[in-house]
Amino acid sequence: MDRIDPWEVKEVKDYNKLMKDLGVDDFSQFSKKLKSAPLEISRNLVIGHKDFSKVYDCIAKKKEFAILTGLMPSGTFHFGHMSVINQVIYYQNLGAKIYLLAADLEAQLTRNITQKEAEKISIEEYLLNYIALGLKKKNLTFYFQTQGPKKSREYMNLSKLASSKTTFNEVRAIYGDINPQKLISALTQAADILYPQLEGMKTTLTPIGFDQLPHASFTRDIASRMDFFLPTFTFHKLIPGLQGPNTKMSSSKPESYISFGDDEKTVENKIKKYAFSGGQPTIKEHKEKGGNPDIDVSFIWLKYLFEHDDKRLNEIEQNYRSGSLSTGELKELLIEKINSFLKRHKIKREKARKQVDKFIQN
Repeated sequence: MDRIDPWEVKEVKDYNKLMKDLGVDDFSQFSKKLKSAPLEISRNLVIGHKDFSKVYDCIAKKKEFAILTGLMPSGTFHFGHMSVINQVIYYQNLGAKIYLLAADLEAQLTRNITQKEAEKISIEEYLLNYIALGLKKKNLTFYFQTQGPKKSREYMNLSKLASSKTTFNEVRAIYGDINPQKLISALTQAADILYPQLEGMKTTLTPIGFDQLPHASFTRDIASRMDFFLPTFTFHKLIPGLQGPNTKMSSSKPESYISFGDDEKTVENKIKKYAFSGGQPTIKEHKEKGGNPDIDVSFIWLKYLFEHDDKRLNEIEQNYRSGSLSTGELKELLIEKINSFLKRHKIKREKARKQVDKFIQN
């Protein structure tokens, strides 16, 4: 089995095997139970969990629970970043208290980004877009890792105390050989995930991509040795980059993503030029044999990001498989959806600018 590296995203080819190998439970039973869930949940982008039954019990019985999530200020905010925040907003609307951290310390340790740059990216690229997407200030705590939550000396000491509850052998078993910066980063992330419990939150959830599984395992091991409740996690598949189903959206490769700052022409050019097609080489062959939506990035993005109507999505899929819908037409559908979304979002983002100061602790 290939090692999962939380600092270098790699597409997983067989999620079911990975879940079985690493003891991650299937999430599908909850996907069916959670009402009015975002596409990430209703269309099974979220496929695994550890102890989510605790969170579901809180939702069903209207008991308090918390969401801890972080943002990595490493570059441009793009659609690959939207999966987590959509889930966070959903749980916030169900009554969860949200703890949102900007990982400016990790950005400095593992991405060579200065603290000043990290702070600017956190606010301009992430927090503003989060607010525009629907994140609310009510029941939300936002902080930078370098500063810690307001008036919480316990948090600032937690990563140091956690270091006494692990060994180099365990770290190597989970992460492989990592440098001191990454070890400090991993310990700091564990402190972040456990922090809500210092405020009395017994049930906490952190939604993450499968690439972050090592952090989940590491934190749960430390929690078991420090008299904390085991934190809950959900794991989602990664939405592929434009170049194909086994590629990633990377902030260092503009041709791999659509950013929230791309204009209409840029969106059109990127989709037409880079979006991997599941169609046939020629129009004639496509009409005869049909396309494969399972590997077509335009369809995958419609499925998980933009087409909320199940009936319409099924119609698009069937027409593409039959060959009556061409690759060019499918790309045009995606271009229209993206540009329509971004046009609305731009207006919301300007309104969010007036609220951002309320989210940032002084």
